[in-house]
Amino acid sequence: MTPPNFDVYLPVALLMGMAVAMVVGALLFGKLLRPNKPSFLKQSAYECGEQPVGVAWSYFNVRFYVVALIFIIFDVESALMFPVAVVYRRFSELGAGASVFFSVLIFIGVLVVGTIYCWSKGDLDWVRSFTISKDNYHQGREQ
Repeated sequence: MTPPNFDVYLPVALLMGMAVAMVVGALLFGKLLRPNKPSFLKQSAYECGEQPVGVAWSYFNVRFYVVALIFIIFDVESALMFPVAVVYRRFSELGAGASVFFSVLIFIGVLVVGTIYCWSKGDLDWVRSFTISKDNYHQGREQ
């Protein structure tokens, strides 16, 4: 049994070590060169010249993030169709045009089904309303 050959990993380890050394060196070099004169004004939050008012912690509606994530998912997936559209003619000349066409149709179908699912769940609404029917309200109170 031969021992594993770790020589192939040596260049990767050296480059990773050099990268870490450069980052740490740049931070230390900057700390040595820059002036360090903290004051109250320098440590205050800068908001376009306005004095900060209130606390920095505030609540955001999670709906904004959900809609943004859904947009990014569908945007990236739809952007994946452009390279296929560019090379479609070459595929059709090679006799694989029908295969590529049906693959893109299945892909678009998945996108449409995903959009319908998100729409039916109410994930595309900015303001989600929760309605409780009279029967559900009374059942919850009896328990």
